[in-house]
Amino acid sequence: MKYRLRAIATQGTFNSYDWVTKYMILYGDRPDSWTPYIMQGGNSTLPGNWNYYQVKRNVFHYAFTAKHIRLLPLAWNTENGGKIGVRLELFGCPYDSSVLQYNGDDSVIYMYPEKRSRTLRDHIALNFKTLEQDGLLLHSEGIQGDLFTLELKKGRLYLHISLGSSVLHKIDGRITLTAGSLLDNLHWHYVTIKRHGRQVNLTVDSQTVTAICKGDFTHLDLDSQMYVGGVIEPNLPHLPSTPNFRGCLENVFINDINVIDMAKREDPEIRIPRKKKLHFACRDILLKPMTFAGPNNYLQVPGFFRRPRMFVKFKFRSWDYTGLLMFTRFADNLGALELGLSEGQINVTIFQPGNKKIQFAAGYRLNDGYWHSVDLAARDNLLTLTIDEEEASPLKITNPFTIRTGDRYFFGGCPKTNNTIRKCETKLNRFHGCMQHIFIDNEQLDIDIILQRQWGRYAELLLGTCGITDRCTPNPCEHEGRCIQSWDDFICLCENTGYKGEVCHMSVYKESCEAYRLSGKYWSGNYTIDPDLSGPLRPYEVYCKMKSYKAWTVIMHDRVDGTKVSGSSLDQPYIGDVNYWNASWDEVTALANTSMYCEQWIDYSCYKSRLLNTPNGRPFSYWIGRNNESHYYWGGTFREVQKCGCAVNQTCVDPKFQCNCDADYRQWFSDKGYLDFRDHLPVRKLVIGDTNRTGSQAQFTVGPLRCHGDRNIWNTIAFTKPTYITFPTLRPGTTIDISFHFKTYRGNCVFLENSDDHLKNFIRVELNTTQNLALVFMVGDGILNVTLHSPVPLNDNEWHFVQAELNVKVARIKVDYQPWAVKRFPGQTFVTMQFTHPLLVGAANRTLRPFLGCLRGLRINGAPFDLEGKVNEAQGIRRNCTGQCLNATIPCRNSGQCIEGYASYTCDCNNTAFDGFYCHKDIGAFFEIGSWLRYNVRKKPVSDEAAWANWIDPHYDNFSLGYNDTADDIEFSFSTVHTPAVLLYISSFVQDYIAVILKNDGSVDLRYKLGLITHKYQLTHRNLADGFPHYVNITRHNRTIKTQVDYMEPIVEKITLVEDARFDSPRSMYLGRVMEVGDIDYEIQRHNAPGFIGCISGVRYNVYAPLKALFRPNETDPPVTTQGYVSESNCGAFPPILGYVPWEVDPWFTGIEYFYIHDDLGLFWITVIVILALLLLFGGLYTIYVYAYQQKGSYHTNEPKNLESPSSSRPLTETLTREKKTLPEIEEEFRSG
Repeated sequence: MKYRLRAIATQGTFNSYDWVTKYMILYGDRPDSWTPYIMQGGNSTLPGNWNYYQVKRNVFHYAFTAKHIRLLPLAWNTENGGKIGVRLELFGCPYDSSVLQYNGDDSVIYMYPEKRSRTLRDHIALNFKTLEQDGLLLHSEGIQGDLFTLELKKGRLYLHISLGSSVLHKIDGRITLTAGSLLDNLHWHYVTIKRHGRQVNLTVDSQTVTAICKGDFTHLDLDSQMYVGGVIEPNLPHLPSTPNFRGCLENVFINDINVIDMAKREDPEIRIPRKKKLHFACRDILLKPMTFAGPNNYLQVPGFFRRPRMFVKFKFRSWDYTGLLMFTRFADNLGALELGLSEGQINVTIFQPGNKKIQFAAGYRLNDGYWHSVDLAARDNLLTLTIDEEEASPLKITNPFTIRTGDRYFFGGCPKTNNTIRKCETKLNRFHGCMQHIFIDNEQLDIDIILQRQWGRYAELLLGTCGITDRCTPNPCEHEGRCIQSWDDFICLCENTGYKGEVCHMSVYKESCEAYRLSGKYWSGNYTIDPDLSGPLRPYEVYCKMKSYKAWTVIMHDRVDGTKVSGSSLDQPYIGDVNYWNASWDEVTALANTSMYCEQWIDYSCYKSRLLNTPNGRPFSYWIGRNNESHYYWGGTFREVQKCGCAVNQTCVDPKFQCNCDADYRQWFSDKGYLDFRDHLPVRKLVIGDTNRTGSQAQFTVGPLRCHGDRNIWNTIAFTKPTYITFPTLRPGTTIDISFHFKTYRGNCVFLENSDDHLKNFIRVELNTTQNLALVFMVGDGILNVTLHSPVPLNDNEWHFVQAELNVKVARIKVDYQPWAVKRFPGQTFVTMQFTHPLLVGAANRTLRPFLGCLRGLRINGAPFDLEGKVNEAQGIRRNCTGQCLNATIPCRNSGQCIEGYASYTCDCNNTAFDGFYCHKDIGAFFEIGSWLRYNVRKKPVSDEAAWANWIDPHYDNFSLGYNDTADDIEFSFSTVHTPAVLLYISSFVQDYIAVILKNDGSVDLRYKLGLITHKYQLTHRNLADGFPHYVNITRHNRTIKTQVDYMEPIVEKITLVEDARFDSPRSMYLGRVMEVGDIDYEIQRHNAPGFIGCISGVRYNVYAPLKALFRPNETDPPVTTQGYVSESNCGAFPPILGYVPWEVDPWFTGIEYFYIHDDLGLFWITVIVILALLLLFGGLYTIYVYAYQQKGSYHTNEPKNLESPSSSRPLTETLTREKKTLPEIEEEFRSG
């Protein structure tokens, strides 16, 4: 009884340490002939258990039939004395088998019930096994050219089908589908053919190929009969030259008709030519092959000792280029003979002590995976080698040597340790493949008997089966890459394909001229572009016209020079196809679809030939663009208005018409202009329909397609709330590549994820930490990941470019210009990316971990994703990279820098003199009489070399000096009632200085000394010593000085060209009083005593803030010195702003709201009702509580509390600590004492 098996489950021995971790399944119809079950990817190892009690189920990727099953343990638990232990369960159903054996001269003919067959749908299924590489399985044909042929050629299955050919339209309807490989291995193979109309599917075992029949026919019309297993009558016009099938057929179903069962019942619809007796059983040939599959495999068998003649014969099949086939050492120390495979040839080497070794080769491409026979005969001075039984052309060697056979023959390799006298020595690799029919001295070896009697030895062999697989069928190399393979791996040769990578997946070209421009290619010329990158469309050559700000892509075609038309009408119009150079229609459309802007010139010249006629009439001529859509507007006008450009410009020759040509005059006119609606371009055809009247003529010209920009590169959105967007489920096959740009401040988030219902298959790109970027996936062999560790943080709110790729050979990921992080897979790996959920961008499916930041330029397998099409402001998805800083609730004050958090924002006050969440808190100091503050700007003067370098090239100020000596930015505010005073003084290591002086009358002067001359500028003549706060701002850029006091109009002053404009080597900044040592300007000395008495705040000189450095130090030893009483004060500033508190530092923050759709609506509303009821209850209790305590005379205060908001210059932990200090305190009752 046979069974059709679909799955297997294993479990360890109960309550023990015995379980199998890896195993192999062998199956067959006989207990001595086995077929290994091969998983996708060519791997025959199935994963087992990891403990004794859990069940591990493996579902076969295609069902197979068997009478016998053999489980071969490959690895098992060895801890705590564990050994092999397994409980096994198979899943399947009984299988009814109808078998017919063919010997090459048999044929079964199925007669169609109505003497013909006309079908829209077909379903044909059969099983076969054979040792032959060629054989005809099914054949039928019709008188109208319809054809159906299924044949075996070179071990592969070919289906030829035609739904009919047309002589009138010169259409040959025949197509060919190819599937399977190495089908001549005497194992059962399962074939299914399904057709619906023009679509045909051919499945062999687990491989399915699909094709569309040529022509417009949908029915298969076959005449009278279908030949099964061969054709005896050779007079069929479409009969292939393939010989009849030799082997066994099983369960041949033709549209639900069991042909073999009908033949067994001698049904009248079955015809047997020559009335030959059929054999309804499959008589297997016992081959007993063996598989050499291990790193140390070998077979050692005995031979007859010291004979003068040697005969060795065997068959082998392999993919390897090199390997040891056979080795034997002669008796009496006469040498040895080595038979090896090298570069696809058989190499024979004879070693003779004291003589030069004899070498010769024979055969060609013997590592093609097919069976090859080797027949070697040798005697003294003569050796004959025959390959594949070509006895007419054997290779003969007549060199002098002596043969005395040894007693041991080694096949496939040498043992690791062997006897030093009769040892096996070779420099060849071990052979990996299959062998059978081994003859030594004309006697066939029975491996079972030899091993039972312990006459031979072996290691890492599979007996009774040939486990070779074809990893190049179907071809894993994309874009027509060439696949070559070995026993356990394959490589792809991508030369001349335009692609690169392990499977020829990644394009070597850019997607557009714009991409070349952005990569540094600034010169115009011919470039090869690939608009869909790793997609199915091939690359092609275009002309790139490069400009500094854009790059034009120009594609020429065959209608640029103009085409004359005559004799066309509405009923029989002229149709002019536009054939683009170097590119197909789909490839040109792909470029237009991804460009920002496209245009194409169109010109219609007419002589008594109308174009669009009238706006309400039927157009005589029109053009056809993308998606084969007809368009009735012309160049220079708006889309879908059925006008020409002259109607828009009001320049038509006849105002009654919308086109010049519609005036129908007997003179030449033209309608022309640019078509620039990108979604309609490129122009595919022109239809001309009014040139058949007497004297009518027309000529049209279509310009080249010109496009610029790349719509995908700048397709950008920002996630400002924890949410995600969805795209259709990915169908990537066995290879996927992902690329995008991102910027974020978060250190743990998911960029995108696609998965199935149970997370058994998924792929995810995520940021694990601030420096770890990971590609995480489970596509067939557990959860794996490849992680790139960046030397710099990736959450720095700068753009980073991510590329990731996953295929059967490798998984890898990179960011920016850093090297790839790579994880390579074993040779038998198969990638199963069968996702069912939509693609999520911005979060993961289960764990969420939302992304907050900006994404742009997302591509997967070359296809761009329209991120901007998913914009939803309500859910926090914004167009472009716009977060909270653009529309901040309260902007950052006093030149504070807004740090984007996307869901929130913070203000960086480091380069300001202010503090707080919004840089709004004034940091000031009250100076008593005689007190002062010094801030050291530099500890030593600028070197002469740096000063000279800065003088020669001032653009490198920051590099040579560390500051900008041609620009100053000073601001501060003060309040006082005492005069005179030096409000601010900045000294230098030379004679330069800057001073702001409060004079005796309360007016304020600015003194600037640059070089030899001191400049004096009056900031205001008003009396500012009135006790109110006043604001001073001084800005200098080169020779322009702009000053402003309070809210008065700014005053602009100029430094003359003959004077120096550089402030050299600033040294110290003084507040309160100048305590500089050395020569001081007389005006400074006159106003310096007794010093400033009052309050000064918000002091900043360029990036230096002395008061902030004193009261909010960023370093352990700030460069600040004080003398006297200097205390912190806000100098009467306005109360701080109370505004939005970012959720990252909000002590009352309760969690992020995630936007996703619930399917448990009933439970949701029940929960809402319960929460509302509880809120009402608590509200009532709280009202009672407040009322009761008010009656007891509780003390309440309405005093406003300032919102303490730290600058980003201090750690977040300090922020949270100080926030706790300002939390509302619990009210206390006053009790009478």
